[in-house]
Amino acid sequence: MASERAALQQLAKLRLEEAKLLAREKYFSGAYYIAGYAIECALKACITTQFRANEIPDKSLVDKIYTHKLADLLKLAGLEKLLDAERQNDADLDRRWSVVKNWTEQARYSIYTEEQALAIMDAINGDGRTEGLFQWLSARW
Repeated sequence: MASERAALQQLAKLRLEEAKLLAREKYFSGAYYIAGYAIECALKACITTQFRANEIPDKSLVDKIYTHKLADLLKLAGLEKLLDAERQNDADLDRRWSVVKNWTEQARYSIYTEEQALAIMDAINGDGRTEGLFQWLSARW
C-alpha cells in the first residue's frame, strides 16, 4: 500500500479517472468498484496529515488504517464530525455520503447496474453543478 500523501493523492485521482472511463465505456460494475477505491485513497491521504516527521505514530492507529471501511476511515481522518455538520445544511452532500458509505471492497464480487454505478459516480465526482465527496475530501488533504 502506498503510504506517502502524494502517492495516495495521485492514486485517488487515478482511480477516479479510471472509474469515469469504465462508466463511459459501460463497464458499470468495474466503475462502481474502482470509484470506491478513489474515496478510500482520498481518505487515507487525509489521514496522513496526522503523522509528524521524526515521530513514531501510535501503532493502534496505524493498524486501524489498514481497512477498506469508508466510515471507519472517515473517523480516523478526523473528518466525521465536520462531514456530519456540513451534511445538516447540504442535502446533496448528505445524499452523496449516504450512497458512498455503503461501498465495500466486496463490491468486486458483485454486478452493478448502470443506475447504481452512475449514482456512486455522482456521489463521488458530483454532477457538474455541485461537487462530490472526492472534491470535499481533496480540499482537506
